[in-house]
Amino acid sequence: MEFRVTLTAPDAAVIDEAIRMVDPAALVDIDPVDQALRVTAWLDMGELVSLLAQAGYPVTPDQVHQIPSICCGGCSG
Repeated sequence: MEFRVTLTAPDAAVIDEAIRMVDPAALVDIDPVDQALRVTAWLDMGELVSLLAQAGYPVTPDQVHQIPSICCGGCSG
C-alpha cells in the first residue's frame, strides 16, 4: 500500500527503521514538494498508525491518506 502522512518535521530514518522491522522491502521518504511522509509498505492503515506511534510519531487516521496503487504487476511484487 502507498500512503502519504501529514507530519511536522518527521525523521524519515527513524520511521524507516520502525517500518522495516515489519516489512523489510518498505520504502519511506519525504516528498520534497510538501514535506509529507511517503510510505510504500505491505501494511494497512491501522498497522502504519501503530508503527508511527511506536517510532515516536503518534498520528490520527485523518493524517494518513492511502494512495491508489499504480502497480502493474510486472515484477510479481
